[in-house]
Parts: sequence; structure tokens; C-alpha cells
Amino acid sequence: MSNPFDIRTVLLAKHAQHVALVHFPIALFLVGFAFDLAAHRTKRGDLATVARHNLTLAAICTIPVFATGLAAWQWALEGARLKGVLLLHLVFASLASVLIWIAGWLHVRAARKPDSPLPAFRLPIEAVAAVLIMITGHLGGFVSGVSS
Repeated sequence: MSNPFDIRTVLLAKHAQHVALVHFPIALFLVGFAFDLAAHRTKRGDLATVARHNLTLAAICTIPVFATGLAAWQWALEGARLKGVLLLHLVFASLASVLIWIAGWLHVRAARKPDSPLPAFRLPIEAVAAVLIMITGHLGGFVSGVSS
């Protein structure tokens, strides 16, 4: 058994970085979505600003998560063809990432034009993204062996 405090074990594990980093965009997006719902309901601009920052950071954080996921695939499976749960995990993660970026972009675009309100269709996009994130996380649990 390896030492959990050995820096080489932490940095050189085949998929540890992905597992550690994935929580940042998940948390940022879900909290951003919650703030966006609260801002929509209360019409408070400060909550909308918090939502925008969270959603934008969530989108940015998907980049290293996606990169480390692809790296884990290459290292752990030596680039073997994906199938089953792992393929579904990648597909749902890709779809969720696209929707996270769209949600972030809609908020940033609206903030650049102060007279332009946020489009109402952003909330269903964010809701679908939240569901996709939950499905992706569930599948990721099976891939990592946590849920097996």
C-alpha cells in the first residue's frame, strides 16, 4: 500500500488529478445555478452577479477536468476504445461541459450590455446541465469503483 502523503503518489497517480479536480466545476456550477434561480425569483442584481461569476468559473474549470479525464483514459486504458459506462461518462461530461459554457457565455454576454436582460431560456439550459452533471457524476462513480 502506498503512502497517501507521498507527493509522488498524489501527482503521478493515473487518474487522481481528474478525480480531485472534477469537484470544482460541479460545485461552482450548481451553486451558480442556485444563485441564478434566486436572482431570477427575487430580481436582485447582486445575486445575478454571484451567479455569473460562479457559472463563468465553472466553465473555465471544465478545461483542466476534461484534459485530465482524457489523460486518465490514455494512461489507465492506454487509449483503448471506450465502451459501456466509460463511454457514457465521456458523452454526458461533454454535453454537460457544452451547456456549462453556454450558460456562462449567456451571463457574460448579458453583463456586457447592461440594458440587455438575461434570456429566460438560460434557466432550462442550466437545469438540463445540472441533471447531466448528476448523471455524469453517477457514472463516474461506477468508473472509479466507488459505486460498484
